[in-house]
Amino acid sequence: MKKRLWAVLAAVALLLTGCGSSPKSDSLYQTSVEETWAAAGEIVDNNGISGTQDDSDPSQGRKWIVTIDLAAETEDMDALLSQVQQKTAELGGHVENQDIYNGSAYASQRYRRAELTLRIPEDRAENFVTEVEGQSNVTSHSKSVEDVTLRYVATESRINALKTEEERLLALMEQAQDLSDLLEIESRLTDVRYELENISSQLRLMQNQVDYATIYLSVSEVRQFTPVAERTFWQRISDGFTRNLKGLLEAAEDFAVWLLSSLPTLMVLAVLIAVVVIVCRRISKRSREKRRAKWMAMQNAQDPNRDPKQE
Repeated sequence: MKKRLWAVLAAVALLLTGCGSSPKSDSLYQTSVEETWAAAGEIVDNNGISGTQDDSDPSQGRKWIVTIDLAAETEDMDALLSQVQQKTAELGGHVENQDIYNGSAYASQRYRRAELTLRIPEDRAENFVTEVEGQSNVTSHSKSVEDVTLRYVATESRINALKTEEERLLALMEQAQDLSDLLEIESRLTDVRYELENISSQLRLMQNQVDYATIYLSVSEVRQFTPVAERTFWQRISDGFTRNLKGLLEAAEDFAVWLLSSLPTLMVLAVLIAVVVIVCRRISKRSREKRRAKWMAMQNAQDPNRDPKQE
């Protein structure tokens, strides 16, 4: 029952397009539909998952889309990226996308990281994973496999059915004698070719995904690798102490770098602050002198015979 399903679907399209034809072309179109039924049946019988398949190997003839996610650490980002690109080329793959973040003095992350999307031939993907594991510290590794056999066969069968319909329509065009029949056949032929091109593009994309595994590689540049094995209580204490000590040293180093690199700015600020302090002192001194002179004048007015030096 399932084996004949695609034959029915392939023939229904031709039956629907023939419903609106004129009586002159009905017999020709009906003959084309019957031939298409037979051709579609042959397509389904030979689609690779029919009863002729070798049951001893369930994976034979199946289509898989493989996706691998890797997270790795390295002490030398440039060297690892160079090795990754070289190995990718050796295996016949290519780098589809690459993003490198070089860090920022204003961000919490000190070191660089890279995100790569690689396309490696499916049968050589594990070789690439082994190479990365040997050149870096892999902290995460996951693999997913999607079985697209049914979707692939359905698309392939639809393409074959459309090609068969295209041949039948071309034969009908040669036999058509009425202009309206010719225009109707040409309109259907245009639709068939447009759909055939779209589905063929989908099949090519799917085939590319089957042939080449997609590998998402995330690389972080670190000074110390993340331990993979479980640590003991004292090892955790030792690691924590070492980590905090390194943090203090890095903070001191960052402060020293900031201080030395900011000396020109700090010197300018020091000069400006000194000028402001001197001006403020002079203004304050003049204000005190004026208040003192005013007070002395008031005292002299009250006691003209008073000696200011005695105060």
